[in-house]
Amino acid sequence: MNRDEKIVMLKLDIIFKRIFGNENNKDIIATFISDLLEIPRQSIKAIYIDNVELTPEYFQQKFSRLDLKLKVDERIVNIEMQVNKEFDFNERTLYYWSKMYGDELKTGEEYGQLKQTICINIINFNQFDCKDYHSHFKVMENTRHEVLSDKFAIHFFELKKIKYARKNKRMEDWLNLINAETEGDLMDIQNSTTIPEIQKTIVMLRELSADEKVRQEAFYRERRIHDEATALNGAMREGIEIGRAEGKAEGRAEGKTEGKKEAINEMVDKMRKAGFSEEQIRAVIDIK
Repeated sequence: MNRDEKIVMLKLDIIFKRIFGNENNKDIIATFISDLLEIPRQSIKAIYIDNVELTPEYFQQKFSRLDLKLKVDERIVNIEMQVNKEFDFNERTLYYWSKMYGDELKTGEEYGQLKQTICINIINFNQFDCKDYHSHFKVMENTRHEVLSDKFAIHFFELKKIKYARKNKRMEDWLNLINAETEGDLMDIQNSTTIPEIQKTIVMLRELSADEKVRQEAFYRERRIHDEATALNGAMREGIEIGRAEGKAEGRAEGKTEGKKEAINEMVDKMRKAGFSEEQIRAVIDIK
C-alpha cells in the first residue's frame, strides 16, 4: 500500500456517523466512549442510538456539524464533531447540555430521575489556552472544589494538540485515528495500538476509502467545509475593514452614520444568505 494515499477521514461528519452511528458497531462505540470518558468498559451494558439516518438533506448542508445522541445505560451522551472553529462554542455546548438534560424529564417524574448527561466535543481547532488536549468540565464549589452533581459533564478533545501527546495512550489512539488522513497514518496506528476495536475501525475506513461513491461524498463534503472556512474568514476580514472605516470616519461629518449602518446591514444580509448562523454573524460584527 502507498503510505501517502489519501483516505476518507474519520473527522468528516459523514464518515464518523457511518461508523459511530451504526447500530452494528456497538462494540466499537462502547469501547470508544469507555476510553474517552475513562470509565470501565464492562460498566457499559447497553447503547441506544437516537439519530443514525443520513438523509439527502444532511449531505447538502453547507456547515459541517455532527450531532450524535446516544443513550449509554443510564447516561445521555452527545458526541459532536466540529471541524471548523465555531464562535460562542462554549455557550452553545452548554445550551445543548441543558436542553438534553431537561428534555429527559417526563411529566410527573421527580428531579432525582434526571440522567447523567455528558457532552463530548471533538474539535479540529484550539479552544483553550493550554497544552492539554482533553478538558473535562464539572460543576463544583469555587473554594472547596466540592462537586455539586455528577450529572453534569462536558468534555473537549482538541485534535490539533494530540500529535505529540503522551498522557493516555488508549484515548490518544482513538484521537489519532480521527485525525488520520493517509494510509501511512493508519499503518502507524495499526502497528502501535492494542485496541481490537480500533483495528476493526481501520478495516472499515479502508473499505470506505475503496468505495468510489463514498470517496466522492467525502470529497464534496470536505470541499464544503473548506468553502465554509473561506467564507467565514472573508466575512471576518470584511467586518474588520468596516470597523476600521468606522473608526476613521468617527468624529467627522454627521451624514456618515447611515452609510456605515447600510454597509454593516449589507454584510449581515450576505452572511445570512450564505448560510452563516446568527452566532457566527454576531461574532464577526463584534470583531469590529
